[in-house]
Amino acid sequence: MTLALHASDTDAPAAAPIAPAGYDPLAAAATLAAQLEQTAVERDRAGGHPARERELVRGSGLLALSVPREFGGDGADWSTVLRAVRIVARADSALAHLLGFHHLQLAGIRLYGDARQQRRLLTDTIERDIFWGNALNPLDRRLVATPTAGGYVLDGTKSFASGSVGADWLTVSAWDPLAQAALVAVLPATQPGIAVEADWDAFGQRQTDSGAVHFERVVLPEDLVLQPAHRAPTPQSTLRSQVAQLVMANLYLGIAEGALGAARRYLQEEARPWFASGPEVAAATDDPYVQHRFGEFHLLARPAQALADDAGRLLDAAFERGAALSARERGEVAIAVAEAKVLAHRAAIGIGGQLFELTGARSTSARYGFDRFWRNARVHTLHDPVDYKLRDLGRHALDGRLPEPSAYS
Repeated sequence: MTLALHASDTDAPAAAPIAPAGYDPLAAAATLAAQLEQTAVERDRAGGHPARERELVRGSGLLALSVPREFGGDGADWSTVLRAVRIVARADSALAHLLGFHHLQLAGIRLYGDARQQRRLLTDTIERDIFWGNALNPLDRRLVATPTAGGYVLDGTKSFASGSVGADWLTVSAWDPLAQAALVAVLPATQPGIAVEADWDAFGQRQTDSGAVHFERVVLPEDLVLQPAHRAPTPQSTLRSQVAQLVMANLYLGIAEGALGAARRYLQEEARPWFASGPEVAAATDDPYVQHRFGEFHLLARPAQALADDAGRLLDAAFERGAALSARERGEVAIAVAEAKVLAHRAAIGIGGQLFELTGARSTSARYGFDRFWRNARVHTLHDPVDYKLRDLGRHALDGRLPEPSAYS
């Protein structure tokens, strides 16, 4: 690969944040995860808008992670941001989703916005403690941007708008009928004419605030358009989809790691050996079949972790290239991210679905909520078909073809 990977330890941030002194983002992520874990099962069962938990995320300092230091943020690299998302996802993948998608919107500002827009929006993010949401579903063209003097008027709806309920600002994509393409813009979530509907009712990821967003005669000033519909994408600007895909891969990994941790604790503290395992097996963790299956689980998670960390370092190197990033270099990032995502998908679905074969019938009690690992993984891994990732990887392995840039590749 032509992009150089960082040699630093993936568990450590590349640079110390500005404030507060000694702030450790990974320790902050672990503290946040511990707070969220206390109510994770109960909230998963209830669903709805996690207003209190969003404030815990805000208070953790993690919203400032990816904002460059020149704008008042921590200036953390993507490897650190993604590791923080993964840590939080072990306890609560819905709130980790909100954290990861907040940083995805910030990535869009950095990749699409001009220097003036970046300074204004990223500085405001820090000074006003903004929590970003997403209304950029690229497959939903129902939101139309009608050109007008000084900007556009937006009418229509965006679905699957993760983090929109309770967001301060939104990233929005809208179809420009004159250009026959989509523009990307940002707007305050409280802008007149914007209504967020809390209609998310999936059986997993139940607190991702993924409502539908309705726009009625919403004025979009030209200076809030980050990427006009007529602007040709560059290799650099199309990195946004790779940030999105790697956020998802680390969400899946966090779910897999959370399921492993829950199964381990249950086996150590509550499970009983199967009667046929023999008198010499005093604890469930001494059963050779349990050990064998847990080893298989480990081998589902470990390669996914390694590839996700590699892809994170490659993404960092691509961001450092800036406008000089070539199409081939961008394609190499897409291949690395696809590899990580496929294995993370398999780890989350496999471990989340099979852990009950180790923990047994008693572990299906609702009080444990172990089913949430599979449900959350199953819902989120349907975001885009994994078979198309495998197709891209097969093409690359066969003839060196790189994925065509899109919102998902």
